[in-house]
Amino acid sequence: MANVNIKFNGKEFLLSCDDGQEEHLEELSLYLNNKFNDLKNSLGNIGENKLMLITSIKVMDEYFETKKKIEEQKIELMNITERFKELKSLVYEYKDDKENEILNLKENQAQVKNEIDSQKNNYEKLVDKATFEIESFIKKHEVDSKAQ
Repeated sequence: MANVNIKFNGKEFLLSCDDGQEEHLEELSLYLNNKFNDLKNSLGNIGENKLMLITSIKVMDEYFETKKKIEEQKIELMNITERFKELKSLVYEYKDDKENEILNLKENQAQVKNEIDSQKNNYEKLVDKATFEIESFIKKHEVDSKAQ
């Protein structure tokens, strides 16, 4: 345990605290002493006990206001976290939908390519057949012309 000399309202007090907490204790007592002196200056000398009570109430009011704001911030953070989770879920759902859409488009593209290749082959066969028939017709017509 460490001992710290604290000055409050013009009087010295010896207080104990855990080792390493001396500076923090001095900081807290300085804050409390400043609050006390501010109230003493604004309210006048209404008695040390009453000033201590009012100072304590003011400090507790600050504490509870801070605590209330922290709780409000926690609630807001939880709400933001929930909205973030919802958005994250929507993003993943959107991503999955787009991946499925891409997969379907690739399948459709493959089908169209196969259909084009099939139609190209059919066209080439049709052209080959027409060419063969035309050549046969021409040859037959040449043979018939020579025969006459």
